[in-house]
Amino acid sequence: MWQRSMQLTVAVYRLTKGFPRDELYGLTSQIRRAAVSMPSNIAEGTGG
Repeated sequence: MWQRSMQLTVAVYRLTKGFPRDELYGLTSQIRRAAVSMPSNIAEGTGG
């Protein structure tokens, strides 16, 4: 599960790379933080 969430996180970063520059600290940042939180929460929940 963790590996799949990491793959999704990488895909999200690739996708948001094409977002407009003026969204870098708005929508882009929120989407990226949400994507990073998935593998982090999975790792925390499984104890490592």
